[in-house]
Amino acid sequence: METSKRAPRNRTITLNENEVACYQSRLLHLSGPTPIQDVRDRIINQDIFEILDWLPTASVDLIFADPPYNLAKTFNGRTFSELPLAEYETWLDSWIQKLPRLLKPTGSLYICGDWRSSAAIHRITQNYFHVQNRITWEREKGRGAKNNWKNCSEDIWFCTASNQYTFNVEAVRLKRKVLAPYTNNGEPKDWDETENGRYRLTYPSNIWTDLTVPFWSMPENTDHPTQKPEKLLAKVILASSNPGDVVFDPFVGSGTTAVVAKKLGRHFIGVEIDEWYACLAEKRLELAAGDKSIQGYSDSVFWERNTLSEQNKPTQPAAKQQDVKQPSLF
Repeated sequence: METSKRAPRNRTITLNENEVACYQSRLLHLSGPTPIQDVRDRIINQDIFEILDWLPTASVDLIFADPPYNLAKTFNGRTFSELPLAEYETWLDSWIQKLPRLLKPTGSLYICGDWRSSAAIHRITQNYFHVQNRITWEREKGRGAKNNWKNCSEDIWFCTASNQYTFNVEAVRLKRKVLAPYTNNGEPKDWDETENGRYRLTYPSNIWTDLTVPFWSMPENTDHPTQKPEKLLAKVILASSNPGDVVFDPFVGSGTTAVVAKKLGRHFIGVEIDEWYACLAEKRLELAAGDKSIQGYSDSVFWERNTLSEQNKPTQPAAKQQDVKQPSLF
């Protein structure tokens, strides 16, 4: 099998032939309705439209969905084509309408989209959920454009099954550098002096500018083209679930939702149609058993991007592995 070469400092998680064979055997395939104990903490390697009706009712506390956006995109040989907005709404509705059955009454749903798909997501989710907010996060890798504004943001719609839902605001505070160190009678006002500078803890807003899209030198990086940062999932999971809860991702990709859920003491259910990415998810889950760290999250708070704390944080050495070209698995 053809081997691809990477730079010595490249920490991208890949698979060799032996690992593919090993992780394939761990993937779950459903053939009918399945109890929660048989799908909890498992990666299901099937089409979400095939198995969604087989998952147990009221078994999930949090759903995080990162579906294909309404644009032409290829995922390991599978192509999603851009649709007219009305047709994309129909596609969204075909699976979103099935999610309320899975959620507990206090459960939440987060759905990702870009500016093309965001309006459609809002229109469909409001038919089945209480729409609470729209989060916009800065995707600093956006490409420049000569005749348009640079596209460097994405949306996440926050919805709930009812108006009685889990939200742990103290668990998702952000530690920011103090630019205006106001004092009260000579004492710091809502900020602390540390050996690395002046910082204050702030409550989270619906604008997230502290995220870094995974890239080659980060130990969480994979070759998945739309991988979300572990830090992003940590915010969602800490805010909208409790330890021991079940987090469900119907488009789990290379496993970020499942990995972060495991690191934070939650259970997970992940569904992924592509066997290669599902195997990557299994490898990342194995790695997470020995490394619970999440870049940008430490001391129970989230740090601003590129702060001294993040720069000085120790990282795990890159594992030696033989990379192989991704095969066609369908």
